[in-house]
Amino acid sequence: MGFATKAIHTGQEPDPATGAIITPIYQTSTYVQEALGRHKGFEYARTQNPTRAALERNLAALEGALAAHCFASGMSAIDTTLRLLGPGDHVIVTENTYGGTYRLFERVLRNFGLEFSYVDTTEAANVEAEIRENTRMVFIETVANPTMAVADLEGVGRLTRERGVRLVVDNTFLSPFFLRPIEWGADVVLHSTTKYLNGHSDSIGGVVVTTRPEDAERVGFLQNAVGAIISPFDAWLIARGTKTLAVRMKQHDINGRIVAAFLDDHPKVEKVYYPGLPHHPQSERAKRLMSGFGGMIAFETGSLAAARSVLDNVRLCALAESLGGVETLISHPATMTHASVPAAERAGLGITDGLVRVSVGIEDVEDIIADLDAALRRV
Repeated sequence: MGFATKAIHTGQEPDPATGAIITPIYQTSTYVQEALGRHKGFEYARTQNPTRAALERNLAALEGALAAHCFASGMSAIDTTLRLLGPGDHVIVTENTYGGTYRLFERVLRNFGLEFSYVDTTEAANVEAEIRENTRMVFIETVANPTMAVADLEGVGRLTRERGVRLVVDNTFLSPFFLRPIEWGADVVLHSTTKYLNGHSDSIGGVVVTTRPEDAERVGFLQNAVGAIISPFDAWLIARGTKTLAVRMKQHDINGRIVAAFLDDHPKVEKVYYPGLPHHPQSERAKRLMSGFGGMIAFETGSLAAARSVLDNVRLCALAESLGGVETLISHPATMTHASVPAAERAGLGITDGLVRVSVGIEDVEDIIADLDAALRRV
């Protein structure tokens, strides 16, 4: 079964009660039992919900995994994944990771005894050099946020298998349409379902996709025990979104390539970060790993004043956090998505005050370019 067919049909069987082609929103807190100890597979909505279960089957199929468990946000999905570890365990993390992930690791989970090291994961040798006796997990982003560095997923996957270390991959930027990390050695795949999987900027959620039975069982236990579950309505919205994931991602990719090329040639832009450009340092790796480059782009304007001018003068592009919606979103990582990362560390990673990030939408690309060009010309 092809990807688009899976996206539309897996977990989305017609409702047996009515024949409705769309899975209903089971907006209920509990389920009536036929007798003591006899029910229809559902007891309490924190533990099970048919709408959530349908989405979880769908997402597991799209990533080629054993199981998926959905959560109230991408951050709660990451937090639950780290609960597979215990005090004293060491985690190697992509150095240029999302600011919210950094904040969770440094300001919350360190207090519970976990240890973190941040390394350049574009080379597996850097990961290998950091492995300790107590290293239990490597946590990487397929494409780093926001500088678009492409992790050495193939090399890191081979290394973690050899060392018996769990490999966790945040695949939010690409979605399973462009890359399925399990095929390259990942044990756990994460998404903020808020982004491309939903695709319409109207839902918050996260998912943990697992390959090992013991991880699936533990994550399911934590989902119920901690209770950071996705709501039935949000699950329904995301399942609605995945039905069009294939066609949306194709258009994001088409538009992304055109916008990246435009920015790369613009006199007011100093540098463009996009794995589909031939001068990107991991462009050949991106071609090997991915079936497309997507719609995430970052570009350097040279100063905070220049970045502010661009952000204040766009009209079609919406100045907002988040990404992956059908509309083009533009943001300033240093003061928005990565504000929780110390300034010195941001600077060392290339997240300057002049860096602007664009989540290219699926509007007519000529309109996106005209808007960016008009704003850049005012710098």
